[in-house]
Amino acid sequence: MITDYQFSSDPKDMDVSAIHQFLSRSYWSEGLPMSVLQKAMKNSMCFGIFTSDRQQVGFARMITDKATFAYLADVYILEAHRGKGLSKWLVKNILEHPDLQGLRRILLATRDAHELYARFGFEAVQDAKPFMQINHPNIYR
Repeated sequence: MITDYQFSSDPKDMDVSAIHQFLSRSYWSEGLPMSVLQKAMKNSMCFGIFTSDRQQVGFARMITDKATFAYLADVYILEAHRGKGLSKWLVKNILEHPDLQGLRRILLATRDAHELYARFGFEAVQDAKPFMQINHPNIYR
């Protein structure tokens, strides 16, 4: 059990400014405009990790139809709070959320956290041939 932290999936609890501050500097969404983040959050299930004084120290969002498919995105824990099991706790709580049960496929992309996600059953796509993409990696710059 994680002590001194709280998990929330209530959109009202999310600190959009704190989330933007982290994501707009991250390798996967550098330069992310606030208006784009707000739209993304509005159209996603959002999850946060908070200190006892309600400072947001972690975030993730699930883009989903809540029936067949979901994409896990924007997962982070602030560096000062890493090493306490918070990322595992965040992913566990997300995957146990009632609205995310029975999905046929959950995808994510990561450059450096494969070990974390493997603990929860994620694996490399074995046959990537069916997958296609339109990719604009520097769209916010």
